[in-house]
Amino acid sequence: MAITIPRAFALFCLASLAACSGEEPEPTRDPVPVVAQDIRVLPETLEIEAIGSARAATSAEIYPETSGRVTRVLFAAGDFVRDGAPLVELDARAERLAVEAARVQVREADQLLSRYRRIEDTGALSASQIEAGETALASARVALQQAQTDLTDRIVRAPFSGHVGLTEIDRGDRVSDTTPITQIDQRGTLYVDFPAPEAVFNALRPGQTVQVTPFSDGSRTIDARVVTTDSRISQDSRDFIVRTAIPNNDDRLRPGMSFRVVFERQGEARPVVPEQAIVWGGEGSHIFVVRDAKAVRVPVTITARREGRVFVDGAIRRGDRVIVEGVQKVRDGQDIRLVNGGGAGSQTVRVRPAASGTPAPEPAER
Repeated sequence: MAITIPRAFALFCLASLAACSGEEPEPTRDPVPVVAQDIRVLPETLEIEAIGSARAATSAEIYPETSGRVTRVLFAAGDFVRDGAPLVELDARAERLAVEAARVQVREADQLLSRYRRIEDTGALSASQIEAGETALASARVALQQAQTDLTDRIVRAPFSGHVGLTEIDRGDRVSDTTPITQIDQRGTLYVDFPAPEAVFNALRPGQTVQVTPFSDGSRTIDARVVTTDSRISQDSRDFIVRTAIPNNDDRLRPGMSFRVVFERQGEARPVVPEQAIVWGGEGSHIFVVRDAKAVRVPVTITARREGRVFVDGAIRRGDRVIVEGVQKVRDGQDIRLVNGGGAGSQTVRVRPAASGTPAPEPAER
């Protein structure tokens, strides 16, 4: 016997089967209103950070020229000393006696030669005797100069004007030419050396500036001028040393301090979209672009973020427009209707000028 099933019950069963199978209903055919804007292609500005160390523009470790016993220490740590100022005196009694003896020898040689000159025309002396007297006087004068040099070396002096550091030398200590006396720094200008990756070798040239911040004062940012770069790349770390100069007129910074170094370089040109255009899903990030009045899903990789804008890498075509408002309401292939947006989402993305200093032209806001 045939069984007749009511039409309403049949439709209910078909709907239930569709729900159990997990199939989504067909999307609505009504176009979804969205706000879109042109995708701009700009050079990606890469911000690079490094840690630098400061050193004085002129610095020296001071050693005595000779050995001896210390009789006076004439400085304290932190003193500013002038070029040639005495720092340490050594016992110089023997050297003073040597100078006096050399002066006597010079005087005697000079007197002898003078007597030779007076009787030179009488023929009592040969020419060789006159030459011997001249040689003896010259030798005595050289001996005097050597004795005076030895006496001068008994005083350790500042090689240039600067600030001296700590010392472990006290009166009565015996020192040699391998005993360090102190360190002296000319710190009106400091050098900040930092390692930079090989990829930016051509981006750092003498005269350019980078931003440095001392770790001792995080609120202070200083423009450091690039002085020079190392002549080779390290084979182990694949970086090179950059030397920059910073003023230290207020003497608030010290050699050996650490600095955070920040600089930018112009990278590869990439598409730029507003941050609100990025949609995250199970397969990563993507955007929706407008093609033939439809929303087309384009997977993208984010390469950098800068103040509300995102540099992306993906299959973006020239002339594409990215949906910035309404992205949560559309799906791949969805019919869309472009409308004018007055909110923040429709504003043109403002991009920081590239490293070359020439900003890209900005289209008018919609």
